Amino acid sequence: MKIKLDPAARRQAIASIERYCAEQLDDDPPVGLLGASTLLDFFLQEIAPVVYNQAVADAQARLLTRAAELDAEVYAEPFQYWKSPTRRG
Repeated sequence: MKIKLDPAARRQAIASIERYCAEQLDDDPPVGLLGASTLLDFFLQEIAPVVYNQAVADAQARLLTRAAELDAEVYAEPFQYWKSPTRRG
């Protein structure tokens, strides 16, 4: 599955990469728009799937845990009519 960003998120990510490189790396010349865009594409293709797959696995584990607890959370005891204190019998 190819991970895509919407245009606004992509612009923000590229600006963030440019800023990071400018402030944290001794790049001369600075990475620029093209370099940041290429780096983002690399991250999305190479590294993002690892994070995505882990997020899916975490969500799946959480859902399985919640599903396993479902019977305890919503269980209704049957045949309680005659056990009610307002009933004779």
